[in-house]
Amino acid sequence: MTDQSTRGRVNPLHQLDHQGISGVAVAHYNYVEAALVEAAVARGEGRLGKGGAFLCSTGTFTGRSPKDKFVVRTAATEDSIWWENNAAMTPDAFSVLKADMLSHLQGREVFVQDLYAGADPLHRLDVRVVTELAWHGLFIRHLLRRPAREELDGFVPDWTIINCPSFKADPAKHGCRTETVIALNFDEKTVLIGNTAYAGENKKAVFTVLNYLLPEKGVMPMHCSANHAVGNPVDSAVFFGLSGTGKTTLSAAPDRTLIGDDEHGWSDRGIFNFEGGCYAKTINLDPKAEPEIHATTHRFATVVENMVYDAETLELDFADNSLTDNTRCAYPLEAISNASATGLGGNPRHVVMLTCDAFGVLPPIARLTPAQAMYHFLSGFTSKVAGTERGVTEPQPTFSTCFGAPFMPRRPEVYGKLLQAKINRQGASCWLVNTGWTGGAYGVGKRMPIMATRALLSAALDGSLNGVTFRRDPVFGFDVPVAVPGVGKGLLDPRSTWADPGEYDAQARKLVEMFQKNFAQYVPFIDADVKAAAIG
Repeated sequence: MTDQSTRGRVNPLHQLDHQGISGVAVAHYNYVEAALVEAAVARGEGRLGKGGAFLCSTGTFTGRSPKDKFVVRTAATEDSIWWENNAAMTPDAFSVLKADMLSHLQGREVFVQDLYAGADPLHRLDVRVVTELAWHGLFIRHLLRRPAREELDGFVPDWTIINCPSFKADPAKHGCRTETVIALNFDEKTVLIGNTAYAGENKKAVFTVLNYLLPEKGVMPMHCSANHAVGNPVDSAVFFGLSGTGKTTLSAAPDRTLIGDDEHGWSDRGIFNFEGGCYAKTINLDPKAEPEIHATTHRFATVVENMVYDAETLELDFADNSLTDNTRCAYPLEAISNASATGLGGNPRHVVMLTCDAFGVLPPIARLTPAQAMYHFLSGFTSKVAGTERGVTEPQPTFSTCFGAPFMPRRPEVYGKLLQAKINRQGASCWLVNTGWTGGAYGVGKRMPIMATRALLSAALDGSLNGVTFRRDPVFGFDVPVAVPGVGKGLLDPRSTWADPGEYDAQARKLVEMFQKNFAQYVPFIDADVKAAAIG
């Protein structure tokens, strides 16, 4: 049957025939936020919090499962997928997996959201998300972009996501690793997700698809946040970085307009947000430092994931990480007062690469040449922050090429060369910003002060740093400001913040060796200028 409620746009059930789905008990089409919250509470998927936020737990899976992600290997993808980074699944295994998952859905209630990714209409991707959980529908309705109501009649998706948390895969039968599976089929334009209720898998599946499709159109897909000067969309900046490096926090600066916090494209026309919402980490969220993000946790229909709260007062405990360090909230962009209404900006004048250095040896900001920017982009050095992936309980130094290796279906050089060409064409300034540790490594030093990071970024974006003196770092080769108004001079010289400078030197050498070992894999594929910019 079809849900005939007036709460959501109703389409004939046969529309699911496009996805091969049949025999479901009820299909709820395009419920709006209030209806999704109502359904999720009625179904016991979570409870209503203060201000009407939806409080839920994702169960066993409190982060992504990158080792359980697969791409179907076909003639069309054989020579275009970076197979060393993407586990392969056979077409036959995918067919069996899909048949079994659709059989599992028969007789069940499903929620369907017809949405799209890409604020630039020239590069829009229409996506249908079919899921068992009402709150997953709410989550993805926040995170993707919502078509106009009149567009929903006759909506035909470019891609489909079928998310079935109650379905357990069979590794022997389905060609996967465990009972959990995320499988992308570029021939069938379908994503299957099973045995995980972590909602972030939905949005990152769409990102992976765009990372495959857009380079062929000359569009650079980026794991970055973005903003622009108030009233001047031409003056834009992008902030590359993995989860936990500060993309959301630093792009939501009160003196600039937020374009988006996580995923963007860079075309010849400028940058555009893939998404329509934000997915912010809430662990230790400070209402004074980040008042607007904090306020969303008490906003109607915000999805609050895995946060501990008082059962009687519903007060959230932002410091409690007993469920996970990866506590999060999902909300639409309009919840942020200075968010862009269009999701569009000009060609970036500034390219910022965020890293969370657990060694505590990188400066809070450094100026990069375009070749150095490519070196650091391909290296993607940072630390995995606790909770973002399953099994990560404390910061772990890592190299994630393009600041997003788990979402990169093509070889890194494809993205690196595309980005370098755009930086050179536009003359963008490039910066490396460390939001990690200072005064010692993780466990000894302390996190970089957020106010200092904000001050340095503001100075970079408004041009103030152009007037200060820089020094050439003898270890890493980039330029570091000697003094910046409003920032402690000692902070700009990380060696001076260590109690024992000799220990700093040892840690710096250790990090340089890691850079060299990691970068060796890219040397055969890159140009001479990037090779010359290599550290050490």
